[in-house]
Amino acid sequence: MEQSYIYGLVGGLVIGLAGAIYLLGNGRIMGASGIIGGLVDGSGLSEWRDRALFVFGLIAAPWVAVKVMSLDAQTNITSDPVILIAAGILVGFGARLANGCTSGHGVCGISRLSLRGIAATGFYLFAGGVSVLLFKHLLGVI
Repeated sequence: MEQSYIYGLVGGLVIGLAGAIYLLGNGRIMGASGIIGGLVDGSGLSEWRDRALFVFGLIAAPWVAVKVMSLDAQTNITSDPVILIAAGILVGFGARLANGCTSGHGVCGISRLSLRGIAATGFYLFAGGVSVLLFKHLLGVI
């Protein structure tokens, strides 16, 4: 019997370890939306090399994992480009509205016992649940 939950557990541990290393090495929180946002809006140009390497790692790590571990990388994501674009815009807007994303608030904020991070993560989970209920179960869009 395949135990696919192990991949999630190991992935979570690796993300947590990466967040700790990033904090100890740079003295900054590993928030993906802030790192990428700094590249996009120009506010992080003084650290562009670190930020670009982080983005490269976000893209390269799954590819390497699939090639090295010969994983069958199947997802349940829709192939409808309109839904994908709308979802990306909503996630980006939500990350800016919350001044961070799940990597900054959820992984790093909760581990530092940040009340703001804990509250933001609770809202992320709630909004995700409402979105699945609305779009998948009520509207049947995804």
